[in-house]
Amino acid sequence: MGVEGCTKCIKYLLFAFNFIFWLAGGIILGVALWLRHDSQTTNILYLQLGDKQAPNTFYVGIYILIAVGAVMMFVGFLGCYGAIQESQCLLGTFFTCLVILFACEVAAGIWGFVNKDQIAKDVKQFYDQAFQQALMAESGTSNGKAVVKTFHETLNCCGPDNVAGAVAPLWKDELCSEKDITLKNIIEPSNCHKKIDELFSGKLYLIGIAAIVVAVIMIFEMILSMVLCCGIRNSSVY
Repeated sequence: MGVEGCTKCIKYLLFAFNFIFWLAGGIILGVALWLRHDSQTTNILYLQLGDKQAPNTFYVGIYILIAVGAVMMFVGFLGCYGAIQESQCLLGTFFTCLVILFACEVAAGIWGFVNKDQIAKDVKQFYDQAFQQALMAESGTSNGKAVVKTFHETLNCCGPDNVAGAVAPLWKDELCSEKDITLKNIIEPSNCHKKIDELFSGKLYLIGIAAIVVAVIMIFEMILSMVLCCGIRNSSVY
């Protein structure tokens, strides 16, 4: 015997929420894949300075997002099917998966908040090391100039975050492209430290908005799934 009345409304409401949840999982998966293959991040984070690889902390977070998006799509499908079939077993499994996924999202959010400044800091340190090697012209032992030029061309910046480096004319013709040496940049230098901060803070902002929206949907789904599960149990008694 199927559910009736308010419980039936909750059934279709849960189905609708799960469909949105499934779509959100697809969006997060798509955004994560876009961030993974975005030209700005790939050009910078695939760089190698001698034997040292660019910091990959950002990519760790991206791989977590890819996994979360795929799991969300699976859990969303499970919730839709469980709601339509009015299966207590599937709804119970769905609720358990939601709790685990919610806990993982909270843990990932804490990890991201703790490491949000460290990601940019590590990349800036990597840039500074390459910049120092480029100034010392260690072309025979490292690829510092190539690394610095990639930063400058990708981020449209020129020089590190210090006044002495920003106004020194000796290295600009060699390390900065012509589009970076504009009148605006001479008056107000567009240093690479600032551009690196903007790059990662902008992407983390997008991730944070998506995570908050998904967390709200998950809370509603957990409540609705329990109410529907109780309604199915009560309707089977009669």
